[in-house]
Amino acid sequence: MKKTYQGSCYCGKVRFEADIDVNVGRRRCNCWICARQRAWETLVKPEDFRLLAGESELGDYQFGAGNGHHLFCRNCGAASFGRGVVDATGVEYVSIAAGCFDNANPVLTQGLRAHARLEAAR
Repeated sequence: MKKTYQGSCYCGKVRFEADIDVNVGRRRCNCWICARQRAWETLVKPEDFRLLAGESELGDYQFGAGNGHHLFCRNCGAASFGRGVVDATGVEYVSIAAGCFDNANPVLTQGLRAHARLEAAR
């Protein structure tokens, strides 16, 4: 069952909402840019995603065949979501970074570990 969730970049200039079924569509992308960002994503159909604010704030990085748009806020640098097309099927998708949902919703970030406390590094 789908429920609407909101999210944003770090500074809040880019805001979005998406209708998500938490039982499907979560993944960890292994492309080189996502692997370096340790990206855990929730995938939705484009019609289930709405950009509420900040379209003019978005930068777009592409590599390889250019099928994926790695979008980021030009102000704070947060990569809160991206858009792409699956090569083999031509299906479009929006991938939302799990940590960019408001209040880091525990249902959407299941499987992620919180950062260790700074005291542990001493």
